[in-house]
Amino acid sequence: MKYLVKLAALLLLANTSFAQERLPVILPYNIQNIRELYMDSANHHTAFKPILHVDTSSMYTNPDTTKRSWIYRKLFQEHLLEFRRPDYNVFIDFLPDFQIGKSHDGSRTTWLNTRGAIIQANIGAKFYFESSFFENQGKFPTYLDQFIRKNDVVPGQGGIKDYSNGKAFDYNYANALLSYTPNKYLNLTAGYGQNFIGDGYRSLILSDISFSYPYLKLTGTLGSVQYTAMWAQFMDKHSKSFATAYDDLGYYKKWGVFHFLDWNVNKKFTIGLFDAVIWPDADSSGRKRGFDWSYMNPIIFLRSAEFSEGSSDNALVGANAKYKLFPNTTIYGQLVLDEFKLKEVFSGNGWWANKQSWQLGIRSFDVFKLKNLDLQLEYNAVRPYTYSYKSTLINYEHYNQSLAHPLGANFQEVLGIATYRYKRWYATGELQYAMYGDDPNEQTNFGHDISKPYTTHPNEYGNYIGQGIRTNLLYAQGTIAYVLNPKYNLRIETSLSARRLSTDVSKSTDLIFNLGLRTTFRHFYYDF
Repeated sequence: MKYLVKLAALLLLANTSFAQERLPVILPYNIQNIRELYMDSANHHTAFKPILHVDTSSMYTNPDTTKRSWIYRKLFQEHLLEFRRPDYNVFIDFLPDFQIGKSHDGSRTTWLNTRGAIIQANIGAKFYFESSFFENQGKFPTYLDQFIRKNDVVPGQGGIKDYSNGKAFDYNYANALLSYTPNKYLNLTAGYGQNFIGDGYRSLILSDISFSYPYLKLTGTLGSVQYTAMWAQFMDKHSKSFATAYDDLGYYKKWGVFHFLDWNVNKKFTIGLFDAVIWPDADSSGRKRGFDWSYMNPIIFLRSAEFSEGSSDNALVGANAKYKLFPNTTIYGQLVLDEFKLKEVFSGNGWWANKQSWQLGIRSFDVFKLKNLDLQLEYNAVRPYTYSYKSTLINYEHYNQSLAHPLGANFQEVLGIATYRYKRWYATGELQYAMYGDDPNEQTNFGHDISKPYTTHPNEYGNYIGQGIRTNLLYAQGTIAYVLNPKYNLRIETSLSARRLSTDVSKSTDLIFNLGLRTTFRHFYYDF
């Protein structure tokens, strides 16, 4: 990340001009204001996130702010530090996340102590830079505590160290992004963070649920077509370290290349085609492979290429689509093909290697003509063994978390989300039901845990969603917040969550109450 900071400084100096008119601010769309793209009468490319945009509303200071005290402006209206110049803008903020709560029967106190900082800068209309760092200590509800100890990672936030005599966790994480847009046709982005492909709450193609990773992204836009090629490096924490000469390099690494072609067919309909290949940095014997330069070609359709080269790399293909049913209502969906044979699919015999996932959803804004009341309903299904491979060195996973859905595979899920905003008040509610097939022990593999090799599948045929120990998950959460400062989403927030997990032989219930002073537009997925 320090190299990105230095590079941003060099770009700032190189691009300094003496323009007299103040240029607009470049910022990424966040989860709360991306709704504007869906409500616009034009059809935008909304699938590949993060998306940068020009914020002309921030070009000039509100005249009313000059009448307010410095403390008032910093608490309610402005960034902590702002440097607005004719040719560049720099914003620096302190990002606290302080929470306290009770879980289960009230006997377990949960808490979070996060201190973070972020710097955002744009130089003219071509360069955007962002870097953030967070130091955290926290004690989590029972089900999250169990997940963290099993996987050695806080969901979406990196590795852990014991804290408070093993009762809590200490962890940190960082994100960075440097974007260069030389013209309206091309964008080059280097980052350390997450990406998301899709128009839903979940993504079955590429999700932002996992820990940060380094990536390089090239995006070209011509008319109604947008094409993105991205190269990324992931980490396999299941395989502890390289053998012999590679011991000092830590965990095994793996590489990924992603291609996404998005076409706005007309003002209502968009179709996107996707492919990805994951390959190991080294094999289990420690033999180094490194970055495969044959995957640098940003145009080639990799699924065909790897077959022609006899490659054993892990490849996926898929599609993403959306259709504007009404001005404020959009339906969307995804289809991912990991492995399949058309003959076996139509036979209906449940061949284990028919590995597919699909999504269907609808999102509507200003429902019942009530401004800022938004609703979303979504269905996701993933067949057993999807996203898994022969080894964790090459499966669709990073830092012990899926690159797609937090439930892995072998599940069906339906969820509904409602959000409402009134001035600085914000409320959201989520209701989720999922059914998945779990494994009775570590040795058995019914296709739910994508870190298990698919070569251990017990049955060649008769593999269907829910096989294994049928598990029902019911999750509900309600949140109310008052936004103190919309610039970096500083808010007072309270929430109540309920989670029930049940099988034929057991069940567990978590009831979690939370109160906190929170900030930033980060979103963590604890609904699994």
